[in-house]
Amino acid sequence: MNLAIVYSRTNDGIDAPQVTVEVHLGNGLPAFSIVGLPEMAVKESRDRVRAAIINSNFEFPAKRITVNLAPADIPKDGGRFDLPIALGILAASAQISEQALSQYEFIGELSLGGQLRAVKGVLPTAYAANMAKRSLFVPEENADEASLIKNLAVYSANHLLQICTHLNNTERLNPYTSTIANETPEYDVDLSEVKGQFQAKRALEVAAAGGHNLLMLGPPGTGKTMLASRLVTILPPLTEAEALEAATIASISDQGFNVANWGLRTVRDPHHTSSGVALVGGGAKVRPGEISLAHNGILFLDELVEFDRKVLDVLREPLETGKITISRAARQASYPAQFQLIAAMNPCPQGCDTYASCQCSVEQKRRYREKLSAPFLDRIDLQIEVLSLSREDLQKPATGETSKQVRTRVVAARMMQLKRQKKANRFLGNKEIEQYCKLNKSDEALLAQIIEKFGLSARAYHRILKVARTIADISGEDNIQTAHISEAVSYRAMDRVKKQ
Repeated sequence: MNLAIVYSRTNDGIDAPQVTVEVHLGNGLPAFSIVGLPEMAVKESRDRVRAAIINSNFEFPAKRITVNLAPADIPKDGGRFDLPIALGILAASAQISEQALSQYEFIGELSLGGQLRAVKGVLPTAYAANMAKRSLFVPEENADEASLIKNLAVYSANHLLQICTHLNNTERLNPYTSTIANETPEYDVDLSEVKGQFQAKRALEVAAAGGHNLLMLGPPGTGKTMLASRLVTILPPLTEAEALEAATIASISDQGFNVANWGLRTVRDPHHTSSGVALVGGGAKVRPGEISLAHNGILFLDELVEFDRKVLDVLREPLETGKITISRAARQASYPAQFQLIAAMNPCPQGCDTYASCQCSVEQKRRYREKLSAPFLDRIDLQIEVLSLSREDLQKPATGETSKQVRTRVVAARMMQLKRQKKANRFLGNKEIEQYCKLNKSDEALLAQIIEKFGLSARAYHRILKVARTIADISGEDNIQTAHISEAVSYRAMDRVKKQ
């Protein structure tokens, strides 16, 4: 037979559209052409495939070889099509059986000697192959990643010959058994290691319980970064669906996916020189940015005011919608970006310990704070001051609750929210706020006075109500009380700073 069909997949954002690799051997002068919108790495596969077939002791047909990657309107890139192209040539030249090809999908890059090399974006391919009711062949290095998809038969190999003998029923391969541990690994830091800073620890608990964004304001050396790194240890565990979403984005990124961290929330901490494209994603191939890599995890922005204001403002829409759509002239891609923002900054340009000792002028402070736009700050629910510890507190041993103890309360509060409204309090809409964050008349009057005194926006008003709802959930209360409102208002440090 002169025609063979092999199934594979390409990457399109977090999706993996099917690619049908059609290989035809025709008469005429020997030639090897690949059509179907292949990019340079795919075109170069001709030389890799030819050498891999010959060095695997097969005959490379001296015919006019045409490889069509259908559909033709989807760009194909990378070396993942080496394996299906090679199998298509061998099947079309009757060197391997074509009958079993329809049961499988294949991805993998070939070396000149026929060895299989790992490729990116295996997890979306594995998910799509499972939905198509086909088994999947991957390089050995990608087997653990592909096996994250339950009920998918994954076959791994390290050489082209292994796959050929399997297809010819000469030496069958067994489905791959995952080596990933069932237990989620523990974090190597703990909240109990933080000395003092009881208000900041309480704010971390509130942020974790309701999924709220948090800004820590304080001089250098007060433990802001230390606190931020421990927020992830008290967050509720990822569900399997959430872990798969985060892993899928990591799989298609240029940084790759570490299977050993499967089940752990991601913490991303980009440098303050990062561009807007680095944060939200983009580029010629529309890759995911830091906010998508932090999906279902934490985005930590240290030295917040050192980021360019325009860069920070690109975060405003994703903070509200939980996704980002990137449009370019040739392509468009949408990525999930439901991250929890944790930020840290100094109170003034000099980073003074107290406002009394600060030598910065009023104009310097104003310019410093204006690096953060009001709409951006409005999207941060909790804004706290982290003050320096005394010498005595620093010399005392660290005491306090462990991350496990705090996480127990956080999980209980989050379960209340999911049972009540099917989402964390941070994501409540206006109608849901009216329904679940009702106040009595005296508390409404109190909050109205606070709004007027600090000149808060409507968005900040709703933020206070949502934080108060979370504090009530931690206390196990069905209704928001005055103490919950008062504590929520205490987490508006930037509003108080503006009055100083």
